[in-house]
Amino acid sequence: MEARMWNALVGVMKEAYTAGLGEGAVPRPVMMPLVRGELVGLIWVRPLKVGQDALAGIAELANIAAAAGADEVVLARETHDVATACELPIVGPAPCLNMVLASRHGHLLHKFPYSEQLLSRSPEGWASVAPGWRPAPAPQPGGELVPPIQAAVNFSFTPIELDHPDPFGVTVVVMEEDGYSVRLTEAFAR
Repeated sequence: MEARMWNALVGVMKEAYTAGLGEGAVPRPVMMPLVRGELVGLIWVRPLKVGQDALAGIAELANIAAAAGADEVVLARETHDVATACELPIVGPAPCLNMVLASRHGHLLHKFPYSEQLLSRSPEGWASVAPGWRPAPAPQPGGELVPPIQAAVNFSFTPIELDHPDPFGVTVVVMEEDGYSVRLTEAFAR
C-alpha cells in the first residue's frame, strides 16, 4: 500500500475515534478492503453480543473483502473493546487503536496508543473523552493478532463460492441485512 493511502486511512480512523470517544463510545471494529490499490469501502461490524457472537461477527467482516477479491485489507479495532466483547485477555497497550495491514503474504500490525482526557460526564454517567495520542511503537511485521482479527485476515483472501451473477453485490446486501454498516466508495457502489 502506498504511504499516502495508509496515512489517509490512519487519519480517518483517528478522526473516527476522536468523534466516537467524544460521544462516549469507541468505534466498532472496521475493515477496509483494497483491490489493486483502490479502497472498496469501510465495513463496520454489526452490533455484537458478548462471546461467540462477537468472535463470529468480527471474523465475518472478511466476507466483502473476499467477495471483492481484495488483495489487501486494513482492519482497525480498539484493544479493550474487542477483548471485552470476545471475552479475551487484554494484550498490549490499552486504550489503543490497532490497525493491521494484511495481504495474502503476511501482515503488519500498527498500534496507536492513547490516553483518555475527560471532557464531560452526562447525568446518566456517560463520559465524553478526547484521545491524547501517544507515540506509536514501531510497526510489528507478523505481530500477534487476537483470534477474531486473525480469522478476518485469513478469510479475506479465501475466495467466496457463490452461484450468483454478482457475488460482490449479493454479499453486500446480505451483510447490510445482517446489520453491518457498509459504506462503499464510488468505484464499488452498486
